[in-house]
Amino acid sequence: VQLQASGGGVVQYGGSLRLSCVASGFTFYDYAIGWFRQAPGKEREGVSCISSSDDISKYTDSVKGRFTISRDNAKKMVYLQMNSLKPNDTAVYFCALKRGYLPNLLPNEYDYWGQGTQVTVSS
Repeated sequence: VQLQASGGGVVQYGGSLRLSCVASGFTFYDYAIGWFRQAPGKEREGVSCISSSDDISKYTDSVKGRFTISRDNAKKMVYLQMNSLKPNDTAVYFCALKRGYLPNLLPNEYDYWGQGTQVTVSS
């Protein structure tokens, strides 16, 4: 199983970024997918997640209305559209896979992790 996140960068307050995660080596539609982030000195935090069949998505409160998760099972891709970015969104962002249908925002329940991509929001 391989996951690779990309799309991070430096953006000003209020800007947008779209993160992508490409997967290989497994049956993509058998897995729920989550996006997590970790800022320096802080624990890894669940940001958003989506069910294996793309019909359930969840967001942590701080990003609701600003971030949108989506997946393309045919392309084995998952995306995180991030709008209205704030300095508090600055972190390394990771995508991860969880076996089964239902997603959640609990890092310990995810089975595979990709390398992260840095997002920096300047004020």
